[in-house]
Amino acid sequence: MESCRRTGLNEVLCSLSLLCVILDIQLDGVFGTTHVEIEHHLEMGRKLLAAGQLAEALSHYHSAVEGDSKNYLTYYKRAAVFLAMGKSKSALPDLTRAIQLKPDFLAARLQRGNILLKQGSTQEAREDFEAVLQRSPDHKEAQEQLMSANELEELQEDANAAYHQGDYGTTVGVLERVLEISPWDPESRELRADCYIRLGDPQKAIQDLTPTTRLRNDNRAAFLKLSTLHYGLGDHHESLSHVRECLKLDQDDKECFGHYKQLDSAEELIEQDRHQQAIDKYQAAMKTEPNVPFYTNRAKERICFCLVKLKMAQQAIDACSEAHQRDPRNANVLRDRAEAYILNQEYEKAVEDYLEAKEFDSEGERSDLKEGLERAQKMLKVSRKRDYYKILGVGRSANKQEIIKAYRKLAQQWHPDNFQSESEKKEAEKKFIDIASAKEVLTDPEMRQKFDAGEDPLDPESQQGGGGGGGQGWPYPFNPFDSGGSFHFKFQHN
Repeated sequence: MESCRRTGLNEVLCSLSLLCVILDIQLDGVFGTTHVEIEHHLEMGRKLLAAGQLAEALSHYHSAVEGDSKNYLTYYKRAAVFLAMGKSKSALPDLTRAIQLKPDFLAARLQRGNILLKQGSTQEAREDFEAVLQRSPDHKEAQEQLMSANELEELQEDANAAYHQGDYGTTVGVLERVLEISPWDPESRELRADCYIRLGDPQKAIQDLTPTTRLRNDNRAAFLKLSTLHYGLGDHHESLSHVRECLKLDQDDKECFGHYKQLDSAEELIEQDRHQQAIDKYQAAMKTEPNVPFYTNRAKERICFCLVKLKMAQQAIDACSEAHQRDPRNANVLRDRAEAYILNQEYEKAVEDYLEAKEFDSEGERSDLKEGLERAQKMLKVSRKRDYYKILGVGRSANKQEIIKAYRKLAQQWHPDNFQSESEKKEAEKKFIDIASAKEVLTDPEMRQKFDAGEDPLDPESQQGGGGGGGQGWPYPFNPFDSGGSFHFKFQHN
């Protein structure tokens, strides 16, 4: 009031003026954020950002922006946090708003230009760098980035020209430099991925496509393509994962939903070891989409796999051979046919298929191929000495009852008492020992597992301490025929 008197204002008017000031302060506290509070949020944001606590810093900058939507610095500082968090797409609107509020804010212009250049937006990036240079002609970073923008535009034109000419190798080479300048450019990554697919290198295509699912909003096309690439490589779990991501973005997407239907039910059956039902599903899929090579090829590949799991050796060989004719570079088909050959006791062919499969593993990272080859080579080596399955005349999938039945039949046939001459008895004795050894190994789960892994559990060379007694490979410390006289054979019901 005293100040009002000094200025000669009417006391009533002065009182109203003071009341307005008081109400303004009170309303500011109710409906908005005070200047002090905004400064507090900015200071806390600065400290937390310096300490690397980005999420907490971002929260304070959110509050500062909400409290004062006209302050260009709050937008700029929040953009800095977004960039530190790797969220360049979120930083762009804040930088744009800061420039709108203060058109001569060169730091924001430069930062936005840098982001746009990394995203491959050459024209917009150039405009920002030119705006900086208009106000600050000697700005070194703006000069360098403007040169990069000009180079990028020329490279993009060269890459597109090479691609349309079908020169995919040259396109890939040009895009290497493009992506050095603009690593966040989804279009260039998608173009290079397409080139890798055409050049027969799906792994590199996957590496380029994967980041585009984040670089583009709602990139369902990339998720679908990733799903088909993973499926083609035999990685069915990843394939399903990507097509499900597509459906999360739009559950009514026809292409993704159709692809999902083809993959999901049969692969779930395989995961549940319901291989015959999976075969039925894949056969139905081929009838549904007979003119789509992708589904036909993959269906035949998976039928081959399921038949191996069902231990149907000859059917698996036939199915895998057909799948191999359709897709000769498919390492999974070769692996599965090798396993079918092992089931069929054709070890040389199994080794050949594993060697060929490894040729298509360009990175040399597939342990299943390496381990399979080593196992097939061991089995081949062991089979050249003594193959217990062949001795008894049973398949590798034979159960214990089938093994014992075959053993009894052969033991009766080759018992030495059935022969008269000494030479015949010696030959029968040798066969009888082999038959008994085969029965011993194949009815003992631990020894059979060793033999199936390519190791002869009765071979003295592979057993520390030697193989024991008289007969070659006989599993007991004596040869039943060394005691002299006639050996009386008795069947045991086990």
